[in-house]
Amino acid sequence: MRVQYLRAGNFRNLAEIELYADERVNVIYGSNAQGKTNLIECIWMFTGSRSFRGARDQELIRIGEAEAAAELGFYAQQREQQASLKIGEKKSALLNGVALRSPTELAEAFSAVIFSPVHLDLIKGAPVLRRRFLDAALCNLKPGYAAALGKYNRALRQRGALLKDIPYHSELYDMLDIWDDRLASFGAAVIYTRLSYIRGLSEICFPVYRDISAGREEMEISYDCSAALEGNTREEIKEELLAALRKFRREDVSMGTTGVGPHRDDLEIKISSMPARVYASQGQQRSAAFSLKLGEAGIIKRITGEQPVMLLDDVLSELDDTRQSYVLNRIEESQVFITCCDPSGLMRLSGGSSFRMEDGKITEQKKI
Repeated sequence: MRVQYLRAGNFRNLAEIELYADERVNVIYGSNAQGKTNLIECIWMFTGSRSFRGARDQELIRIGEAEAAAELGFYAQQREQQASLKIGEKKSALLNGVALRSPTELAEAFSAVIFSPVHLDLIKGAPVLRRRFLDAALCNLKPGYAAALGKYNRALRQRGALLKDIPYHSELYDMLDIWDDRLASFGAAVIYTRLSYIRGLSEICFPVYRDISAGREEMEISYDCSAALEGNTREEIKEELLAALRKFRREDVSMGTTGVGPHRDDLEIKISSMPARVYASQGQQRSAAFSLKLGEAGIIKRITGEQPVMLLDDVLSELDDTRQSYVLNRIEESQVFITCCDPSGLMRLSGGSSFRMEDGKITEQKKI
């Protein structure tokens, strides 16, 4: 998969830009607040996902303008394709001239993996960050997962409302049977899919991290479930989750919240058999986080047959020279977009293009 060109207008601080991409490495450089990350974010939006910076759609429109628009030309599925996005009161998308029901459908045509400074918190940060990592990857890869996760979250909110009402209306207690069954059913679908994804992720991350550490360390990842699950099938997981919900029902009523289920689960990461969240050094954290993102890219290729575009937003400055070299060499199968303030360290690359950003504009483009 390759980006061929990007055109954007009124996206964040990007007034009007036109970029013709190198098929290998594209270095986007300039001082802070000139639009480098905005350009990367604009490409990311063509995956059909929301902003990786957590922004609402209206925040993506240039101040004082009514709408933002972007167009991406790319090569995928053995042909040239074109997609366009408009963000105004609503967000709409076209793919090869055909209007899509939702911009999320762009995920079926274009894929990318983003690695930004926020992902460095994947290892030592709160469990919610690792759950988001899993859910974001799976929503892009498996449309059915997004639906199951949405149903689970709705059932979770409804059960939560019921838990808060029960202390004042004890006759509602028996209604928990209905919501427990629904929650277990939807939760089993979420957990089953996550487990399958983590098995594939582990197969890729293990050798990647071993290479990064020059064989001195090993990385292990596993699913840390809030309920004691041993089943392998979706139905077995449902029954075990249902049993856990019933077991802790009175505690849930007392607390007014559901204590077990995929909303409480975690991705457990260990370095040399020690919990990375507690014991990993900064270098180990960065290496492990990058291994997870390479694992994500590897699974996308395994499922779709397409190598996703890699978007590296200001992360190489966080890595030492050895790790930088590994990153650049490891991803040479992918087309890469890298943002940085000082491009001198990247000029050792044997090929690619650089783009200088100033005040939301590309002011210089040249071959490396």
